[in-house]
Amino acid sequence: MHLHAYRLRNYRRFKNAKVELGKEISIFVGSNNSGKTSATHAVHTFVSSAKDRLNLYDFSAWCWAEFDSVGETDLGAGDPAEISLPSIDIDLWLDVEATDLYLVLPLLPSTSWEGTKVGIRISFIAKASAEVVRNYRTAKAKSAELTKDLQENSNYEPWPRSLTDYLQKELKNEFEFRYYVLDRSQFDADLHEIGGYTPTQLETEPGGAAVLKSLIQIDNLSAQRHLADPSTETGGAGRSEDLSKRLSRFYKRNLDQRQDDHGALRALSDSERALNIHLDEVFRPTLDRLSKLGYPGINNPELKIMSALDPAHVMSQDARVHYVLGDGADAATLPDSYNGLGFKNLIYMVVEILDAEARWANFGENRPPLHLIFVEEPEAHLHAQLQQVFIRNVLDLLKIADDDDSIFSTQLVVTTHSPHILYERGFKPIRYFRKEKSGTEQVTEVLSLSRFYDLQPTDRDFLERYLKLTHCDLFFADAAILVEGNVERLLLPLMIEKVAKSLRSSCLTILEVGGAFGHRFKTLIEFLGLTTLIITDIDSVGPTVLVPDGGNAAAPEDEDDLEEFEVPLSPDDGAAEAPVPAEAAAEENPKFKKKKGKACLPTVADAVTSNQTLISWLPALQTIAELQDAEDAAKTADLDDGAKVRVVYQTKRPVTWNGHTGDLYGRTLEEDFGLENPAWSQAAVRKDIALIVRVPAPDPAALAAGLHKKVSSKSFDKTKFALGVMTEDVSSWDVPAYIQDGLVWLKDQIAVEADEPLPGPIANGVVEVEAA
Repeated sequence: MHLHAYRLRNYRRFKNAKVELGKEISIFVGSNNSGKTSATHAVHTFVSSAKDRLNLYDFSAWCWAEFDSVGETDLGAGDPAEISLPSIDIDLWLDVEATDLYLVLPLLPSTSWEGTKVGIRISFIAKASAEVVRNYRTAKAKSAELTKDLQENSNYEPWPRSLTDYLQKELKNEFEFRYYVLDRSQFDADLHEIGGYTPTQLETEPGGAAVLKSLIQIDNLSAQRHLADPSTETGGAGRSEDLSKRLSRFYKRNLDQRQDDHGALRALSDSERALNIHLDEVFRPTLDRLSKLGYPGINNPELKIMSALDPAHVMSQDARVHYVLGDGADAATLPDSYNGLGFKNLIYMVVEILDAEARWANFGENRPPLHLIFVEEPEAHLHAQLQQVFIRNVLDLLKIADDDDSIFSTQLVVTTHSPHILYERGFKPIRYFRKEKSGTEQVTEVLSLSRFYDLQPTDRDFLERYLKLTHCDLFFADAAILVEGNVERLLLPLMIEKVAKSLRSSCLTILEVGGAFGHRFKTLIEFLGLTTLIITDIDSVGPTVLVPDGGNAAAPEDEDDLEEFEVPLSPDDGAAEAPVPAEAAAEENPKFKKKKGKACLPTVADAVTSNQTLISWLPALQTIAELQDAEDAAKTADLDDGAKVRVVYQTKRPVTWNGHTGDLYGRTLEEDFGLENPAWSQAAVRKDIALIVRVPAPDPAALAAGLHKKVSSKSFDKTKFALGVMTEDVSSWDVPAYIQDGLVWLKDQIAVEADEPLPGPIANGVVEVEAA
């Protein structure tokens, strides 16, 4: 048995969102405030029937206006039964095997039930909506009576000012949990109920809360972890904890007067020695399992659990973690505070997970068959390799030897902001929390990348490998910028600083994808619904040669100077009807044909682009003339959730050189940069940038030709060019027009304005902002 999915309605950002879970592990990702933690808290709160954890602010924001509207309803104008207040609902869908059916008998909707899915709805709902309104009116009238003698012009308005104000105090008294059995046949493929369906309330014994308790055990490992927090046992520092500390200090102060009581000290010493042997026997299996996660590694001290039965600690009965340096009897031990935060966090998580599994395994006959563990942000204080080791081996920690082939199963849900954790497991377990704006409401939709995994296997495998190798932050960003190459990646932060400073306060990720591979991100970007700017090159090539099947095009010049690319087959192409071998179809798209062409100036007649992003994605055009004439609408695509994708590339603009002006543009960023800054790039003091043409150019056209020849030569070092620009005064050069247009467009899309430039650094491909 496992939890297949759950649907949340009216809970915080989740107006109506479905969350699918993997059978073993699910990884929740998304930008900040997208609802990842809320999605875990909702399950824990509702399954455990913890009404005290809920308050008015757990209702989605749109519900508040609905509450106040109902609060002003005239109760005498109609049937009180027609009055309905918003509720928070969660539908849990369990996938059960035939051997599990006896466990879920109370959840079967009928004797004719078929399939593997059983569902239960938990609603946090008003006990009686009309009665809630009456109680609110009564409280309001009572407050008005008590304050009638106050000055009439006073701005004071007593509680309750509105129904939401009333429910802030009285929600727990006016609302309750109700449980309903769900019939899978009354829901569509996306688990939306079919119109007119009313589920059956679970009112018979043992009751909904008891049924859930018998089926699911939930443990939550919070992101706020402290290895040596003595208040963990009680859930917080309470009075009993303060008393223990107080008694310990009292004993310590009085100990100084009894240093000569060797009998007492010997008793403590004997007890401590025996307890150390016992602790070593108890914790040795746990420490052995910890070693499978890479601790202790090379040159890391070994862990040892030792008692702390010195007189100062005897009152609190604490055991302390120590670190052993060296071997044998002469080995030194250090307290736990002398180890790094990363290993502390790792040790804490392992012990917590093992403890949760042990407690679940020791339930006896009443043990729930499903154990659901939520781990929040395990990457805290862990370097990249330890993060990968943890997520790679964590499922092995959850295996209980006696549970093989039994009815018991464990599901792990991890929330993270770490790309190292994310890509270690591939696409299948990823659940992407996408923020959307529905009118004035901020809502979240949850996307399962296991569905994306089934689309276009060739592109999927490429993206999995690329994202894992680059550790990119695509799933944590509010917007993405796809750039042509290393030069754009290096210079883009400076360009953002110059023309779109407000983007520095946005969560952006910059991906170096290249024109030849950028189109492979199309499906993923559209699936995620992520606002994206594509900065690419026009990559003009001269008259092209079709590559014959099974052969190579004859090279008009040096074969190394040719660029190979694919273009869509036209209806007139006989190859469109030609059968394609299954092996070839798996590797190549049969709707495309290969061509080759030599790089040329974009002004050459009949030139086309070799850039697959421009051919296959946006604006889906081939000739340079078409690309130059394309309107902004052709370069922009609207995604389903309101996000947009925009491509920018080199376009004509006036270039002045030696007193002459002409409309020109470059083939690549480097050429276009030289045309945007002609005097700057040709200055002798900037020879290290390597854009100075060999033959003095009399006019802009000659300069463009010289720059093209310079940049196209095999000796031109693009990285050296980028580093050279970075060393110059950023105010001395201008951003190429097409990049400036794109950044301004992205700034307007994100609509995050900053009055003053923020001092945050821009590094590692992500525009970051330092905390204030």
